[in-house]
Amino acid sequence: MAQIHSTAVVDPKAEIDGSVTVGPYTVIGPNVKIGAGTTVGPHSVIEGHTTIGRDNRIFQFTSLGGVPQDKKYAGEPCELVIGDRNTIREFCTFNIGSPGGGGVTRVGNDNWLMAYVHLAHDCIVGDNTIFANNSQLAGHVEVGDWVILGGFTVVHQFVRIGAHGMTAMCSLLFADQPPYVMSQGQPAQARSMNFEGLRRRGFSPERIAAVKAMHKALYRDELTLEQAKSRIAELPGKTPEAAPDVQMMLAFLERVSPQRGIVR
Repeated sequence: MAQIHSTAVVDPKAEIDGSVTVGPYTVIGPNVKIGAGTTVGPHSVIEGHTTIGRDNRIFQFTSLGGVPQDKKYAGEPCELVIGDRNTIREFCTFNIGSPGGGGVTRVGNDNWLMAYVHLAHDCIVGDNTIFANNSQLAGHVEVGDWVILGGFTVVHQFVRIGAHGMTAMCSLLFADQPPYVMSQGQPAQARSMNFEGLRRRGFSPERIAAVKAMHKALYRDELTLEQAKSRIAELPGKTPEAAPDVQMMLAFLERVSPQRGIVR
């Protein structure tokens, strides 16, 4: 039997693994599924079609699976899907998806989401990210693996943040942030690449040199985006081991909207 506090209200239709712990005064709805080893703190609300994986730590006063803050939403059975081993701190609010955005808000594995983080409808968050306190994502935002968002970062709807990127405190993103980029400001501007983060993750000097070359093409040599993409595409010829890094960058740049562009 799951360890459910006597004051918690858990719908009998909810699917909760026997090793789950649920704290006092928490409310869990009928379409919720929670995997083994997950703990849910007191005074939390988990509702909607919400699936939570294994070994997550959900702290008190969270609101997960609420309907999207979207006037077009009309009660469709959209979802919130959370992976494994995530830490979700106090007062986080994650909404389900919307029919116009694929219907799913998704959080990957091994993420560290601090207090007051908001994920609006249809956001997609990868693995191993860190969102500092009060990071706020509007609808349809995509965040790649290993991204770090500084406290009070605000991301406009439909914006994408590439893997290994980082924002400074109080950054405001209106444009896509390519992989590896560190940005700061209101609106955010590219300041450098996240070289120290790459070293900590085991990137070789050769791969880091390729990232520096991508940064130079995008931000230092006064090239158009198309010219920068062409130069970046040549890098694997000099550094074959950086080919996956280059491919990831080019795939990201191919999806950049001409109206939104990238942080500059």
